[in-house]
Amino acid sequence: MSLISLLVLLVQVNLFGVLRRNTFRSQVQDFVSTMQMAASNAAESGHKYEMIIDLSEQTYLLRELTTGDLTSDPLVEQTITQGSFRGNCRAAHVEFDDGTFTNGDRAKFRVGFTGWQYGGKVVFLDESEHPYAVIVNRVTPIVQLLEGDPPLMTPKTKEQVPFL
Repeated sequence: MSLISLLVLLVQVNLFGVLRRNTFRSQVQDFVSTMQMAASNAAESGHKYEMIIDLSEQTYLLRELTTGDLTSDPLVEQTITQGSFRGNCRAAHVEFDDGTFTNGDRAKFRVGFTGWQYGGKVVFLDESEHPYAVIVNRVTPIVQLLEGDPPLMTPKTKEQVPFL
């Protein structure tokens, strides 16, 4: 009887873990944490990282930039982590502070020692189509989640914060 109880308890713990990972908030928070980790590691190590958001596939991938070729697909050895948006969480569009916008292609945020190359936002929709924005600020390494779809602050020139 105690063995069956133990097995039921293990199944419940695993089931609740799966349900928690599938919630909107936890999926977006995993994404935000990954971006914060990239910014923190870049500031500490001097390495460069790239977060690739694939809106058509509803996935993201964090890679370390180890070569100068930024146009090729990420090499397996460059990949640090990857994830997906599913169920009640959908990445709707990405807008950069230089005015570019995408709602169906890949978008890339790059971060180096001095911070993010571009600022912008990734807008997510929950199960009721309510928007939430992940804001990437090129001036600070802070990545934050805000309710709604706020307008972006745009720099006067692209050269305000160089990507080193």
